[in-house]
Amino acid sequence: MTEPVAFLSRAEALIGSPEAAAVARGAKSFLEKRDTARDQFPLFDDMRERARSIRLHSLANLDRLLARFADALEAAGGQVHWAEDEEDANQIVSRILGASGARTVVKSKSMVTEEIELNSHLEGEGLTVVETDLGEFIAQLAGDTPSHIIAPILHMTRQDVGRLFSQKLGVPYTDDPFALNRIAREHLRRIFLEADAGISGVNVAVAESGSIVLVTNEGNGRLATTAPRVHIALMGMERIVPRWEDASVVLEVLARSATGQRLSSYTNVITGPRREGDADGPEELHVVILDNGRSRVLAGETAEILACIRCGACLNVCPVFRTAGGHAYGTVYSGPVGSVVTPGLAGMDPWWELPYASTLCGACQEVCPVRIEIPRMLLELRRQAAADGRLPRWLSKGMARYAAVTNEPARWRRAKRWASRLSAPLSSRGWLTRIPGPGRGWTVSRDLPRPAAESFEKWWRSNRET
Repeated sequence: MTEPVAFLSRAEALIGSPEAAAVARGAKSFLEKRDTARDQFPLFDDMRERARSIRLHSLANLDRLLARFADALEAAGGQVHWAEDEEDANQIVSRILGASGARTVVKSKSMVTEEIELNSHLEGEGLTVVETDLGEFIAQLAGDTPSHIIAPILHMTRQDVGRLFSQKLGVPYTDDPFALNRIAREHLRRIFLEADAGISGVNVAVAESGSIVLVTNEGNGRLATTAPRVHIALMGMERIVPRWEDASVVLEVLARSATGQRLSSYTNVITGPRREGDADGPEELHVVILDNGRSRVLAGETAEILACIRCGACLNVCPVFRTAGGHAYGTVYSGPVGSVVTPGLAGMDPWWELPYASTLCGACQEVCPVRIEIPRMLLELRRQAAADGRLPRWLSKGMARYAAVTNEPARWRRAKRWASRLSAPLSSRGWLTRIPGPGRGWTVSRDLPRPAAESFEKWWRSNRET
């Protein structure tokens, strides 16, 4: 996990910035494409229900499925490694690369490797690590971090990329997307051919066959996993389904929810290393299955978040994410899903703020392809934060007083009258444009309706006979 930061501080710095504007445009486009794909697929909601059932069944039987997957993969010639935490996973990868004599490593896009900061670890040991997903490659060149689960540089414009390529790759400036793609392709092709090892993530693992499925929209995923002589796949232990039929259901809703495609451009299925007579493929296949706090989450009230298939739809629909952008969260997992995943994996301290980075509008659950109950889990984490005494004193005391007032009708009526009177100097044409103290967060970028001079109850009693 990256270094924790205060969400509000980062969000305030980003709101209104060109980065946040780029994120908002990109997220809106993804969401529109998702809605079009949904409308064109009459069985979409039925598939969502099936996908939810499959993912929850997999979580309920995780130990059995993982054992079955490991047996099947080893029977196919692959090797399975179990990593308890971030340090364990990084050391396992280092040992594999050291034993193979690898010096140059190419990577396909992987959120798990971002989670454990694998690049930094390997570079610290003197290895050359090159991201080959176009977005991740650009972020690596810029010394930046991803801002979206499926679109790492959603916060950048093509002009930003053109300037970066000119500066870092020594090519003439262009902001033409086709030319930029060609520049990256030509730069990376040589590295693919020279690489000693390839590292990828795992979108779905199939227990019955020991297969791993990688979903990408670029050919780099296939090159990274077949051209080098060693392939290492890092997999969160929850990324498993029992059968191929189950995997196909997940794939039906994944691409449609993520990018609005019926199926991603490349869906790669890998079952073991290269066999005798195969034209290509790695000599060794290693799958590192990572816990890193997932067992703790599985045993708690937010276990359902592990059913996430990492489509990013909840980010695209979230008003907070679309206003502040992914970098405001300070962690690789942003948006509504990240606000549950990060405190679960890394602990509430210091990530307790993230569950509050939500309006609780419920749009994330509505758009989720497996209907994960994200609002319920955000409320649970907020409850934990309050119970642990993590809230600012003004908020905890204020909510206690609010509860006391709202539980007593006479107090509540008096409070409403005083709220109307005290807010008068701060209002303009019936709206509060500025609130002092901690309340300023409500009006720094929006107006708030002024408490009415006459309550609905009083109005109703006066007018019910008419």
